[in-house]
Amino acid sequence: MINFSHLERYREGNRLEAKLAVGGLPESLWETYSAFANTEGGVILLGVEELPDRSLRPARLPDPEKLIGEFWNMLNDKRIVSANILSHGDVCIKEAGKCRIVVITVPRAEEGEKPVYLGSDPYSGTYRRAGDGDYRCSKEEVEAMLSARQKGAADPPLNS
Repeated sequence: MINFSHLERYREGNRLEAKLAVGGLPESLWETYSAFANTEGGVILLGVEELPDRSLRPARLPDPEKLIGEFWNMLNDKRIVSANILSHGDVCIKEAGKCRIVVITVPRAEEGEKPVYLGSDPYSGTYRRAGDGDYRCSKEEVEAMLSARQKGAADPPLNS
């Protein structure tokens, strides 16, 4: 669990991403959402700046509630992202010092939900997380996820 009053102790990594977002939702948010969903899950912090020494510092978001509303609208738009795997409890506002930040907890997608991708083409819009970066998946990685999805759909129920 993140101690939001001591953000400077944390660094971006395989399961944590900070986005300044003071001018609205950054486009790179969706790559991180896809990457976290397709790997191990993770936490996206909106309203948090990564400093040159890689430490994190909260920034004043003009309107966190409006940002959350825009996020949900875009998350439920299939033209932007293929799947909404979040519940309302996965998105909240937390106090960090004198600032309010948006915390988005992205779970790992189930095999039958992968790939979680951006736009209409899984081959160009699927991302994975490695270290503190989001990387476009190769054709082979996407095909492996699609194959696992098909295999899961073909398996008979366990109760039969």
